[in-house]
Amino acid sequence: MDKIEKKIVEIIDKNREKIINFAKDIYEHPELGYKEERTAQKVLEILKENSEEVKTNLAITGIKGYLKKKNSEDINVALIGELDAVVSPNNPWADKKTGACHACGHHTQLAGIIGAAISLSDEEIKNSLDGNVIFFAVPAEEYGEIEFKLSLKEKNLIKYGGGKSELIRIGEFNDVDISVVHHSDPNGFDVVVGDGTSNGFVSKVTRYKGRASHAAGTPHLGINAVNAGSLGLNAVAYQRETFKDEDSVRVHSIITKGGGLVNVIPDELVIESLVRAKNVEAIEDASKKVNRAFKSGALAVGGEVEIITSPGYLPVIPLKPSEDILDISNSLLPNGLVKEIESNSHTAGSSDVGDLTHIMPTLKFATGGVEGGLHSEYFKVVNEEIAYIVTAKIMALTAYRLLKEKAIKAKQIKAEFNPKFTIEEYKKYMDKFEGVVKADYREE
Repeated sequence: MDKIEKKIVEIIDKNREKIINFAKDIYEHPELGYKEERTAQKVLEILKENSEEVKTNLAITGIKGYLKKKNSEDINVALIGELDAVVSPNNPWADKKTGACHACGHHTQLAGIIGAAISLSDEEIKNSLDGNVIFFAVPAEEYGEIEFKLSLKEKNLIKYGGGKSELIRIGEFNDVDISVVHHSDPNGFDVVVGDGTSNGFVSKVTRYKGRASHAAGTPHLGINAVNAGSLGLNAVAYQRETFKDEDSVRVHSIITKGGGLVNVIPDELVIESLVRAKNVEAIEDASKKVNRAFKSGALAVGGEVEIITSPGYLPVIPLKPSEDILDISNSLLPNGLVKEIESNSHTAGSSDVGDLTHIMPTLKFATGGVEGGLHSEYFKVVNEEIAYIVTAKIMALTAYRLLKEKAIKAKQIKAEFNPKFTIEEYKKYMDKFEGVVKADYREE
């Protein structure tokens, strides 16, 4: 490590307690997507002290802290942390009212960006950077509460359900040249460098309408929306043999409304679904089949159905693992378990990081210090040094390496990257997934 790198590490070590206490506070106060008001405020308090410019209320709760005053000539590296939690109500750290819990590890990302901000704002370190660093706290990575997000769309507060997707749409990634992203890894490694491919998805809200009637006295006068939904869900399950194994198709649903009183034939059922696959063609194919299956439930009982489809996330297009992040990780943890991601690695999960990979170079790493399955009641932090402090050091040192010596490495990465979409092409592409299907089979 050179003199500046040693100073970055030293500053983060001196602020270790502050960073860990911040992370614990976020962990103990989880908030769901587009509702992260307290979390955003806590991030803002630190970024105000360590950024020369700050933008707030981006895609409702997002925050951008600029290390230096904005300059259109600068090359900009964004260090990204996600504000939201996931629903995991049985985790001991879950919010008792909302079920929100940082079983996703997003609080570790936030610890990373605020630790990086504290260190990089040192005047000597800041002046060694030939470019700018953006500390970007983004909302709503977890794609849940679809009906709530549709209500925000109806109020014109957002258009896309994912935070990065929405920030891309409103132009807040226009001044970002390279993104550095992170995730927690509970699989026993201290650091994993690189990203594999992933599934993308579209989301659906399916609403069945029937007719209420007394469930015991006059059931023949009703139309049972729950029965329609049960048939629809079974029809979806029977599509499985039509999907190619290599497309990694996943369709999963929850029922958010399914009747009121047990002695009343339910006249409404609401289902939220995600339809995932490894490539866009497979997503489109699965989406059509799911619509057809859900319609069949309404047809069978003579009910009405409305299916609202919205764009979700795009599959990840991974870059080669960063040699600098590998070198940094091995320097910080000479006896640690540092792994380069396997070239054929794929996850059937999804992230709005996939959207970023279509428009800009995106460098990813993951840190351990956690155990238990992601999004589960068993997830917990077991090593604060790895989960929080090492994350902050890797973020800060990566930004420095990209931007030192006239930002030669950042400029090279940018020059060699071939985007799949311009931002305008991305928005046009996403919008084509918007759609509403309605069918009424009631016999009046």
